[in-house]
Amino acid sequence: MMDFHCHLDLYPDARSVYAKAQQQMDFVWLVTTSPRAYVATSKVLPQTKSITVSPGLHPEVADQKAAELELLLVQIADSPAVGEVGLDGSARYRHSFDLQKRIFTAIVERSASLGGRVLSIHSRAAAKEVLDTLEQFPGFGTAVLHWFTDSVMLLRRADNLGCWFSVGPAMLNTANGRKIAAAIPRDRIVAESDGPFAKTDGKTVMPWEASNISSAMAGIWGMQTSTASDILINNGRELLSKIQKLQR
Repeated sequence: MMDFHCHLDLYPDARSVYAKAQQQMDFVWLVTTSPRAYVATSKVLPQTKSITVSPGLHPEVADQKAAELELLLVQIADSPAVGEVGLDGSARYRHSFDLQKRIFTAIVERSASLGGRVLSIHSRAAAKEVLDTLEQFPGFGTAVLHWFTDSVMLLRRADNLGCWFSVGPAMLNTANGRKIAAAIPRDRIVAESDGPFAKTDGKTVMPWEASNISSAMAGIWGMQTSTASDILINNGRELLSKIQKLQR
């Protein structure tokens, strides 16, 4: 089982979730929301063979955490995986959009200068601007668009850029989410939980439930659940190998 986007440190019982994930999961990408949160989380929930902890600066807190950008740019040098980063153009966060763009541009430029990183990217109501930024720095590495909800047209543009997509159970609860998932190239989709924020049937999605998308994707793809599961596992291994290569 693999989970390519999880705020594991933000579960109310984070230590026990971490322990269970370490026992049961082949891989969890623990994304953080700010550089200082990354420092604190790394001490309490340290990186292991199966759990990657990455520095990030979430666009929703850009106006609160902008002063930490320089710290993040230092952290990226020693971090093959970076996230959560990106842009949020929704009405609630539009006031900080220019600041978000400056921060995200600096992150992508830094990644390119270091030979590339694997980035877990938030793009709500801002996919065009995210892709514009990625196109400015061709050597940025690999983009994993987390819970992508924009248009199929922009998805095609992202596909042409070589982007990957992390999809979770909560995304597939919506008609638009299923429509987008159906358009994602089969060889570039991986499972995520986005816990503890994502919920299904009113319950928080746990890291080990990320793989529950297999049955939904099987229906979308018109195949057996076991076949869909194999595709997702193979995709996960390939994406994980990109992170591991950068650790050497």
